[in-house]
Amino acid sequence: MDAVRLIVTSRRALAESGDTPEVMTEAWQAHALAQAIGSRFAVSGPPELRGEALGLTELAGRGCGVLGAPALDLGALRAAQLSELGDARESLLCLGALLGEVGIALVTVACAADDEGTYWQCMEAIDAADESRDRVLEMLRRLAVRDQKAVVERDRAAG
Repeated sequence: MDAVRLIVTSRRALAESGDTPEVMTEAWQAHALAQAIGSRFAVSGPPELRGEALGLTELAGRGCGVLGAPALDLGALRAAQLSELGDARESLLCLGALLGEVGIALVTVACAADDEGTYWQCMEAIDAADESRDRVLEMLRRLAVRDQKAVVERDRAAG
């Protein structure tokens, strides 16, 4: 399945999650998907994005580690269903939105947490989501710079 479809599915599942365990599971799913997308960009994405993509993979992996892997069947793991990135810009825009929504959902869980462990787990996962989103935004910036250079070169060749 392509990245955008998986991200849309994750955004919907996060929005529909109710209690703390469901939100935490969906946050973990989002981090795992960001890790898989970062890894795919690092291996086969545009060369300008590979360094930031490696950083995204690392940060999203940290988010997964903090949250702890939920008990999911392999078929329920969205990151395992990633087969293609599709349009890089669209994938990154959607991923950035998902990571922002994960942070908001985890703030809600942290504010309602009855125990300090859950609170700090959420804080660490929020930090990982925020830093991952920063990497996604940098990747989008680099795509824009690459596209701008291509336009300038094309205009010079035509002119």
